[in-house]
Amino acid sequence: MTTHRTPTTRAGDGLARTIGRVALGGFLAFAGTGHLTFARKEFVAQVPSWVPLDTDLVVVGSGLVEIALGTALVVAPRRYRPWVGAAAAAFFVAVFPGNVAQYVERNDGFGLDTDAKRLARLPFQGVLVLWALWSTGAWRAWRQRRR
Repeated sequence: MTTHRTPTTRAGDGLARTIGRVALGGFLAFAGTGHLTFARKEFVAQVPSWVPLDTDLVVVGSGLVEIALGTALVVAPRRYRPWVGAAAAAFFVAVFPGNVAQYVERNDGFGLDTDAKRLARLPFQGVLVLWALWSTGAWRAWRQRRR
């Protein structure tokens, strides 16, 4: 029996994406749980001073969103995964100003207690965006719709 693959699909690609998606979902759910429990103070330090909401409310709200996104990344049926991936990527973009504010405002949190450490962290937000888009097939689905 012959297996047909498109030129962009490699053997093991599906397994790698699945592992990546489940790992990202677990990471998000764990981080969201941290928002609500053991790391709450650390997350409060990341809320920009210019956000006109109670910082604890922002931390709780973003934690609930992270738990929901993490869970969805793990359990969403295949046909919804690109949408979940796009939502996770959008979330990572939406919280990026908090990471920038932590650097600009020199707020310590999660061991990021120097400007160099806070600055070094910033590019990793892009990695999370790409991870969400790749592991869920969102990037591939978007490209296919554009054809």
